[in-house]
Amino acid sequence: MPNAQPLTAPANSCDCHIHIYDPTKPVAPTAAGPGPAWANVGAYRAVQQRLGTTRAVVVQSTAYGLDNSCAVEAIAELGLSQTRGVAVVGADVSEAELQRLTDAGMRGARFQMLPGGALPWEALEPVAAKIAAFGWHIQLQMDGRLLAERETQLKRLPGTLVIDHVGKFLEPVPVEHPGFRTLLRLLDGGKTWLKLAAAYETSKVGGPLYGDVGALAKAAVKAHPERMIWASNWPHVSVKDLPDDRSLLDLLLDWAPDARIRQRILVDNPAEVYGF
Repeated sequence: MPNAQPLTAPANSCDCHIHIYDPTKPVAPTAAGPGPAWANVGAYRAVQQRLGTTRAVVVQSTAYGLDNSCAVEAIAELGLSQTRGVAVVGADVSEAELQRLTDAGMRGARFQMLPGGALPWEALEPVAAKIAAFGWHIQLQMDGRLLAERETQLKRLPGTLVIDHVGKFLEPVPVEHPGFRTLLRLLDGGKTWLKLAAAYETSKVGGPLYGDVGALAKAAVKAHPERMIWASNWPHVSVKDLPDDRSLLDLLLDWAPDARIRQRILVDNPAEVYGF
């Protein structure tokens, strides 16, 4: 890791996946837990200062199920001009509610298909059909090893798709794996984006380079740099040993050595996905 010269974030760099928690909000029955009370807007502003990022995407936490109020309030507090969000909405969501959430900065609907998620696979296509008119995307987190089983379904979604966490292969796989080849084909289609984030969650070799996940990240960046976005995944609720956010940003020096490509990943691509 070339940490001797840390990455300098370009102007308007965006952290495309963070969570904010509020201990006054009720925890959903589907949630794995309440989340850390210290992970508030003030704490995240300190992270932004350290990283040199100014834009952020607040992703609805599984802690709150379909109650998006914590994320909406966080977007407002961080500033709508520099912040967007990803909500969780069911198939019965009204157009009025989607408009309200759009006005509040929401630009996507989250599907967490791992423990703690609020919605089943059966809701994916109905939700995708409803949000398409509002220009939202589907944000999907699942075990990437199963992507081949979902390829046909994902390709027929009417709008765009953002896949979380370098595909979130719960057991890191080689680039020849059918799930990763499916991921590349989805990127080929021009409607899918990949979030370069959370290598620490699934890597078996560990930091600082997370080489097993890094190999997939580098292959994806090489194939489609115009489809990559980056995120810290702060506050890292899935692990006990919190990674260093600065080091996670510096991973882009290894995954995307070309400064022009890093500009796309940190600034230009997020601006297109989230409407900055």
